[in-house]
Amino acid sequence: MLTTITSAFLLTVAGYLFALKLFPAIGLLDFPERYGLTRTRLPYPAGCIAILVFVIVFATIDHDITKQIGVLAAIVILGVVSFLDDRSPLPSWVRLMSQITVAVLVFIAGARIYTITSPMGGILKLDEWILTLGSYGSFPILGGIFSVLWILLTINAMNWFDGVPGQVHVISTIGFVMIGCLAYFRNGETTVTEIAFVLASISAAGLLFDFPPHRMLIGDTGAMFFGFMLGVLGIYEGGKVATAFLAVGLPLIDAAIVIVRRLMKRQSPFQGGRDHLHHLLLDRGWHPRAIILLTACIGALFGVTALFLGTTEKGIALILLALFILGLIRYASRPLAKNR
Repeated sequence: MLTTITSAFLLTVAGYLFALKLFPAIGLLDFPERYGLTRTRLPYPAGCIAILVFVIVFATIDHDITKQIGVLAAIVILGVVSFLDDRSPLPSWVRLMSQITVAVLVFIAGARIYTITSPMGGILKLDEWILTLGSYGSFPILGGIFSVLWILLTINAMNWFDGVPGQVHVISTIGFVMIGCLAYFRNGETTVTEIAFVLASISAAGLLFDFPPHRMLIGDTGAMFFGFMLGVLGIYEGGKVATAFLAVGLPLIDAAIVIVRRLMKRQSPFQGGRDHLHHLLLDRGWHPRAIILLTACIGALFGVTALFLGTTEKGIALILLALFILGLIRYASRPLAKNR
């Protein structure tokens, strides 16, 4: 396992170093003029390197061929659509349909959840209604709906979280490490453990290049890939949704708040804007590195805590996290005091 994890890290570093030379030569650069920026164009979207490395390594890890093919096919579809969108923006409905497609694909392939342990006690069964499709098997309807919505949330939350270079890599690394630790120490799931730590090593390698001052941008291609894999691992072999949610709760709760706020204003949740927490903190004068440090502290604190808590305690921790984020948003939304 250690050899695989180390190899993934080194391959990612080598891939990014190669991209720094290749991407400018073939015109794969970002578009700062779209956002009124005057800086030098950067290699973009470098997230395709992370996808390529994971696909190579993942093919050697998982021995469940059906699940493996489903996940790999979903990654390719999401990666291609995201890459095209990074180069020339696609209609929002195309992006949404591709995300629903990949979420359904991994669910059909076997990455699904059948029950949720309620923080109030008891088990919420998601397999009471079964859809049978002959030789294709039987599928829990409620489990399918939950799995698809969960993956859609993680994909888009991580994508919207990419407003500060390095944020996605920091929170993804923490999330993958926490899921890997839970899988290994509590459940003894060696496959999930290895996949999670491989993803953590790939994400950590990106910090060498995508950290202020950054030398590349991962784009939607990279952010959605990491969000997708966080979502998949949360339901890969039994539910780890609560732990994953606490570890990466900052982008997930921030995304949920923004969605609700935009819907209340009768705005599309998928439109661009500067109403996410990191945007508000930047507008208050926070340095990008300070925002990343805040992200790392919140993710590490609640992620580590989740490893030692029972279901009820995780529910309480989630409420505390949500209240803390709401407090941060309220602080960041206040107008700056004017100098007299």
